[in-house]
Amino acid sequence: MSFSPKEILKFVEENDVKFIRLTFCDMFGNLKNVAIMPNELPRAFEYGIPFDASCIAEGCSDLLLVPDISTLSVLPWRPKSGRVVRFFCALKNMDGSDYVGDMRSELTNYINKLRLDGYSCEMGTKCEFYLFELDERGEPTKIPHDKGGYLDVAPLDKCENARREICLSLEEMGMNPKSSCHKHGPAQNEIEFRESEPITAADNMVHYKTVVKSIAAQNGLFASFMPKPLPHEHGSALSISISLKKGGDYIFNTDDSGMSSEGKCFISGVLSKMREITAFLNCTTNSYKRFGIGYAPKYVNWSSENCAQLIRVPKPVGISPRIEIRSADACCNPYIVFKLILAAGIEGIQAKDCSLFESAMHSGSDSSVLQPLPSTLEEAAAIAKESDFVKNSLSDEIRNNVFEQLDDQIADYSKAGDKDKFEEESYFKFV
Repeated sequence: MSFSPKEILKFVEENDVKFIRLTFCDMFGNLKNVAIMPNELPRAFEYGIPFDASCIAEGCSDLLLVPDISTLSVLPWRPKSGRVVRFFCALKNMDGSDYVGDMRSELTNYINKLRLDGYSCEMGTKCEFYLFELDERGEPTKIPHDKGGYLDVAPLDKCENARREICLSLEEMGMNPKSSCHKHGPAQNEIEFRESEPITAADNMVHYKTVVKSIAAQNGLFASFMPKPLPHEHGSALSISISLKKGGDYIFNTDDSGMSSEGKCFISGVLSKMREITAFLNCTTNSYKRFGIGYAPKYVNWSSENCAQLIRVPKPVGISPRIEIRSADACCNPYIVFKLILAAGIEGIQAKDCSLFESAMHSGSDSSVLQPLPSTLEEAAAIAKESDFVKNSLSDEIRNNVFEQLDDQIADYSKAGDKDKFEEESYFKFV
């Protein structure tokens, strides 16, 4: 939506808005915010609101939050009297210059560059989560809310009321959910978003987790996006769809003449860089317990039919041609991940190299000729640190901040006597 600051101020006054949340996310995609009163909004638009940025990176000095006016949204689960609205924000240095560690701005700048090169892109997400019971003190347990399975309905599916409320809240906020269902695990759920331009898709993904957790709490439940919360059940994935046009034509079109050369090279580029970027797509030690189990991928491959491959190329029946990246999870920062995936694919197009697309197609599921995804966070981080592609795709500030936090996780996990307990205490409640 396009508004002027004057229109925003009028909306705030006429709709009894009492709190404005200025939101951003940390290196791992967790939503953060500073709430201001309505009379501070003009200053926020003109100068920005200062805050202590140590939550982004250790030792980070004060920064400014500058609202992106187009992202105004009313939080529907808050009281109608004394409403709460939110904006996503750009991060600026105290002198008003751009902060080089702002991941949202980095993705925005990259998408603008793609437009100048003749590309237009839409992205979407499908994200899974579990709903758990609370104990008598209101604390989360590991008891799933139901024992339902894939696409079950009530009474086996006891999550449908919460899912419906989540979807209605998302729709009221203009976040465009497309479908929802019960997944394979007990009380495991998935909500899929319609494709939108990448910044909006990343914004939606970041705020989605907060909406799910808030509505779950209102229903006396706890929602967890932990990649593998239950050791003997399916893990929770984040599937990322990409629809890309060059000069108005879809590059992933799969008509009778086959996929375009650009589409093949894009997929080949993503395959070639996947091991180098996995630490960003899967940034917890728990993430790697999901790979190769159930429908989670284990190897660097693609398929138009097999639903367990890293990249899936679905048949475009009534939808725009697209590909799906299936290895990520909800602990990632979508702004970083979207940029890395797009940059890897575009590099493949620029190199005019379709070799990995062809070789992965002919090898099928023969694991002897396929590269595996990293098996641990430690391995993934080591590969990422040596990657020239990662170095050239992300600012030093973003890259160093992420690596520092990954190193802390790896060290703490290594020292932990009970590694399952470490992961539960580190991730279960917080992602």
